[in-house]
Amino acid sequence: MKRIMLTVAYEGTAYHGWQLEPTGLTVEEVLNGALTGLLGEEIRVSGASRTDAGVHALGNLCVFDTESPIPPEKIAPALLGRLPEDVVVRASREVPADFHPRRCDSVKTYEYTIYRDTLPNPLVRRQSYFFYRPLDVEAMRRAGAYLAGKHDFKSFCAAGSQAETTVRRILSLTVREDGPFLRIEVKGTGFLYNMVRIIAGTLIKAGLGQLDPEEIPAVLAAKDRRLAGPTAPPEGLCLKKIELYPEGFPPELLSPEGIRPELSDPEEFPPERKKGGENGSE
Repeated sequence: MKRIMLTVAYEGTAYHGWQLEPTGLTVEEVLNGALTGLLGEEIRVSGASRTDAGVHALGNLCVFDTESPIPPEKIAPALLGRLPEDVVVRASREVPADFHPRRCDSVKTYEYTIYRDTLPNPLVRRQSYFFYRPLDVEAMRRAGAYLAGKHDFKSFCAAGSQAETTVRRILSLTVREDGPFLRIEVKGTGFLYNMVRIIAGTLIKAGLGQLDPEEIPAVLAAKDRRLAGPTAPPEGLCLKKIELYPEGFPPELLSPEGIRPELSDPEEFPPERKKGGENGSE
């Protein structure tokens, strides 16, 4: 028996998130089906990040066990013809039998993309949030700067969270202009449910002049979801990558010096569904 880890990219528009559920097609379901057909045995993958409906990924991770003699590195290319075009396994490799990415310290990088124009662009509508109103990007950057570091993010967590603690650490937060796109990149050691989308909604609120950036510390201190911005739509969010630290975080990563100062530019999941296994995170 071998344990294999996959790096998976997907365009999440057509899926009801990552986790199996009885009411709609999920990324986990199509992976299970493709792997079962390829390997000739029942396969159930277990993911590192359980993204929500409509959320995309470039570098999600999952593991599964198999007795197949197919070389681990050959599994990824062999899946190309068995998966829909909006799901691609980018890499496959063998890992220790007791390894799981959710049990490793990790840094996740999310990017939220806003498309700014007077009219929507049908070619990017599935991977970005169309926003026609002018945004003050510098105000968004100032607001984001207050969120870097270790804070209690209860104000930035969706209702119904069962997290034991709402304290999380953001290593960097950048707001970058890229032509008509505005890209908010958030890198952290763990996120609460809908935390990145709420951060994006809060920065948009600051960009509209509806929230003074200097009020962000008070929003954090209040631990009141009503004071942060709205939850931005899912189509703008992408899980870019997950960096694993099986031996633990290097001290310099978590030191004050390890948190990037140039801010201009434990993952929490909602309650388990009664059927279908794991639930989404962002």
